[in-house]
Amino acid sequence: MAKRDYYEVLGVAKDSGPDEIKKAYRKLALQYHPDKNPGDKSAEEKFKELGEAYEVLNDPQQRAAYDQYGHAAFDRRAGAYARAGAFHDPFEIFREVFGGSSLFEDLFGGGSTDAAQPHRGGDLRYDMEISFEEAVRGTQKEITLAKPERCSECQGTGAEAGSRVRTCSTCGGRGQVISSRGVFSFAQTCPHCQGAGRVIDRPCKACRGIGRREATGKITLRIPPGVDTGSRLRSSGNGEAGYRGGPPGDLYVVLHVRPHELFQRDGDDLLCEVPITFVQAALGAEIEVPALDGKTPLRIPPGTQPGAVFRLKGEGVNNVQGYGRGDLHVRVNIEVPTHLAAAQKAKLIEFAELCSGKESPATQRFFEKARKFFQ
Repeated sequence: MAKRDYYEVLGVAKDSGPDEIKKAYRKLALQYHPDKNPGDKSAEEKFKELGEAYEVLNDPQQRAAYDQYGHAAFDRRAGAYARAGAFHDPFEIFREVFGGSSLFEDLFGGGSTDAAQPHRGGDLRYDMEISFEEAVRGTQKEITLAKPERCSECQGTGAEAGSRVRTCSTCGGRGQVISSRGVFSFAQTCPHCQGAGRVIDRPCKACRGIGRREATGKITLRIPPGVDTGSRLRSSGNGEAGYRGGPPGDLYVVLHVRPHELFQRDGDDLLCEVPITFVQAALGAEIEVPALDGKTPLRIPPGTQPGAVFRLKGEGVNNVQGYGRGDLHVRVNIEVPTHLAAAQKAKLIEFAELCSGKESPATQRFFEKARKFFQ
């Protein structure tokens, strides 16, 4: 099987510098390392291929020979470049590139943060359902929330009054101990401090040395006018309490607006469907339509067709960012009478007899097209 081009293996251009080549190797070697892909022969072969490509391109002399002769540069029979010895073990190359850093952290993640230091509390999410009117006009809500709060007995320190807090001597405050097994380094929770990074002589009895306790409290939330489903409100400092005196997280409230019986919403615009009579559509009329601030007048011109949409400027929703107000779009639907008295039927028949077809140009055009189609 023919070998792939070394530049292609690393995914770099032929004029790439040493730093680019090393960066590309680090990324791909971590991706295809056998310990990350147990049992995957394909990944193992790619890992070996990466080591071979990096070893050649990282060495200026070998790279120059490869650029001139290709893979034949390392074939003794070709005589172009007699390379001393075979390629090195890919695991040895991997260890050299990653140096003395913890390979456990590089391969599987993990941090070297000081567990004994203060840490910010986690953020919380709360889903709230509100009415259409509350969303467009704004409101104030009070929610009840159970969450970890700072212990009032020890003020978040986790220690009884006068008790001494010492950095864990086993892990040096990291909360993890590193052990080496051959090439790799592995991290595990410190058995002495159980990952806390510190040791308390007398832990707080109320919170058992954690510094936080579960508590239920009420939070007042102001909902501005113009919010919609999916709007997210941030309540600063109302998330989980921090660790070891760290600041609290934030509370994010995600809103869900209940549908309205009359209005549909499109951003800051509203749509309302209003039924009108055949007579109103034919002769024109002045009607009142619902709006957020009450009824508002709308003029229906003579000859209005079904589905016509009229725009009432500024009758929509206030923009949540304060950029003005949307519009109200009224779509009219012409209602066909379903129960007619004898006198009404007689008048409609008389009206139909008076029609010549010019009163309904759309109908006339349609049947003209239909006649041409069937000719």
